[in-house]
Formats: sequence, C-alpha cells, structure tokens
Amino acid sequence: MQYLRPAVVLLALFTLLTGLAYPLALTGVASLVLPWQAGGEAIVRNGTVVGSALIGQNFTSPRYFQPRPSATNTPDPKDSSKTIDAPYNAANSSGSNLGPTSKALIDRVTAAVEAKRQEGWTGALPADALTTSASGLDPDISPENALRQLAAVAKAVTAHTENPWFGIIGERHVNVLLLNLAMDDLK
Repeated sequence: MQYLRPAVVLLALFTLLTGLAYPLALTGVASLVLPWQAGGEAIVRNGTVVGSALIGQNFTSPRYFQPRPSATNTPDPKDSSKTIDAPYNAANSSGSNLGPTSKALIDRVTAAVEAKRQEGWTGALPADALTTSASGLDPDISPENALRQLAAVAKAVTAHTENPWFGIIGERHVNVLLLNLAMDDLK
C-alpha cells in the first residue's frame, strides 16, 4: 500500500496536469495570441460560417474556382466492407495511397487530363489540377492552376496569392475558398 498510494496520486496529478491543465492553458494562450488560427481559420460570410481556410471544399459550379481533386472516401452504406468516393470529407482525411504504377491512379489522372483538354486547356497542365494532395483536403492550388481556370480574374488570383512563410517555408499558393468568396464579391 505504501507504494500504491504515491503511484495513484502521481497518476492523478499528472493526468490533471498534462491531460487537462496544459491543453487548456495552451488553447487559452493560442486563442489570445492567434485567435483566427486557434478557431480553425473559419471563414464567416454574413454571420454564417461558410468554411475553413484550412480545408478544401467541393465547388461544382463552373463559376467558381475548382480545388485540387480529393481522394477522401466514406464507408459504402450498402456494403460496410467497401468505400465510396466522398470528396472533401473532413471526417475521413487521407490520401489515396496509390503508387505511381497503380492502374487506378493512372486512369484517374488520364481522365482528369482528358477533362481539362475538353475544357480547352493546352500545353503542360499544373500537377495540382490532376492529382490529389496527401490529406485529400488541401484548400490551396497553385497560381498557375487558378490562372488556367479563369484568366479573366487574374487580378483576383494575384491579390489572393500567399507567399511562403518567412519567404522560405512552403511555396506560393492560392486559397480556393477565399478566392471563390472574392468571386462572389465581383457580382
């Protein structure tokens, strides 16, 4: 009993300290120092949350910029041992896990290339217009992809291009949700 009591007390103490106090303190500091980031970078339009700058969304209307393809899926309601495509399913973030020699990947990219060619895209196509991101939820596309989608709004693309952090971490990118909200403002 003399060894059990200190162990139980230390377990309870460290559970409270590292499982409750530390996360609450970190969340509190983050909320004060970086409130937008700590809140999930929620985009609010007319008092309603319309999305997050961190998670891609499926825009199907041709009047909006199209994000990267998404590889997320969900269990098939007809057969739980199988999955079905569910683009931008934030509850099931994952990459496709298809290797470069995968027939499914080759077929998907070939279909994407054919679709872009039918839309009038010529020359070398931006890779992010054809391939999914590692999470399947990437909210950003390359400026080249955005410019290819709608050259008439090149000024909006330039205005929404973000540079790498500190000029070296990451690469230049355009957030699709913020860009599409800017398109709404152009009415």
